[in-house]
Amino acid sequence: MSSKPRTTEAMRNLIRTVRTVLPIDLSPEAVCSDECRGCSIKLIEYIAMEMDNWEYRLDDGAIPTFRDLDKLARSCNKIYRALLKNGLLQEAETPDDLI
Repeated sequence: MSSKPRTTEAMRNLIRTVRTVLPIDLSPEAVCSDECRGCSIKLIEYIAMEMDNWEYRLDDGAIPTFRDLDKLARSCNKIYRALLKNGLLQEAETPDDLI
């Protein structure tokens, strides 16, 4: 029987998944479109900053709680949905939920 990952591993897995799913590295010119429902650039910058912060904290020995995991996952899912509405992602690119 496999054991569940520790919260540290789960946070790293979440961050790895989000970095592969969301277009974190797009230039501002590629992100902005004619119609915008929420600023995609700011959303991408926010989530990239949150993930960088968590990676730094994990490397420094911090242990995230389930609440921390849930908060980041919810933010990622909301940003994912906003990027879908803005046409930056295709529905088939990712699973229903990031975690």
